[in-house]
Amino acid sequence: MKVLIAIDSSPASRRVLEEVAARPWPSNTAFCIVSAVEVDRFSELPALVADAKRECEQVVKAGAAKLLCAKQTATTQVLMGSPRRVVSGYAQDWGADLIVAGSHGHSAVGRFFLGSVAQGILRTASCSVEIVRYPAGDRAPSSHPMKVLLATDGSEYSVAAERATASRPWPVGTVFKILSVEELVPMPIPVEVSSLAAIYPASLLEELLTTARARAVAASEGARKMLTQNGLTVLAQNSNPTGDPRSIILDTAKTWQADLIVLGSHGRHGLDRFLMGSVAESVAVHAHCSVLVVR
Repeated sequence: MKVLIAIDSSPASRRVLEEVAARPWPSNTAFCIVSAVEVDRFSELPALVADAKRECEQVVKAGAAKLLCAKQTATTQVLMGSPRRVVSGYAQDWGADLIVAGSHGHSAVGRFFLGSVAQGILRTASCSVEIVRYPAGDRAPSSHPMKVLLATDGSEYSVAAERATASRPWPVGTVFKILSVEELVPMPIPVEVSSLAAIYPASLLEELLTTARARAVAASEGARKMLTQNGLTVLAQNSNPTGDPRSIILDTAKTWQADLIVLGSHGRHGLDRFLMGSVAESVAVHAHCSVLVVR
């Protein structure tokens, strides 16, 4: 496995390194730590580019030293350009399986992972992306048994997320909760089930509900089977609500106090093929915890 860790000098990036250092990884995992100099910010003061590059070099070397304390070795690289583009580009050239980044950050180098950058990486990366997020002062989630919420709709993208989850090592005692949310019909905006009664005849609405429920149950059972066959602990009761997946996933994760949400990059309806306003992007941006979007 090849893991690209994108950081700057912010507290959020320090939490990224703490989480990577605490997490168990497959044997022979290769790490590369990168940081980026937004050259465009210094177009009128080119002399500052050299200072910014030196700062980035210090940041990535310090990150490598932190991983070394956790008995993991990492190469380092300073990238030149907008992190929204160069991180994903370098990840593809390096052959990364996963990009790990923080949700916020800023430094003298310029704005780095301040929401929009993380979204840019999510949209452009050709590999899986994890956005690390947990409160300052807390221990890294992987330093203790984790609570992982796996969201699935039974699509090929969800199955890929299930497979990735099942194949990776997790902290001892980690438990998984499976959540399958099925929209009755693909809508551009969230709608309540009750509001559909004014649009569809009762018989058709009941048929839609029955089909949605069957798909959700099948998706949940498929995910459960994959995880349990690989020795992972799955909570006995699955949740299969009907409604808007974005709000339900976020609410469930917060109520259950999940440490990590895992989901596929696209859904059954293909509404998020560009990750613009998609379930994956919405969850990654608004979740209170870390989010792993699997490709």
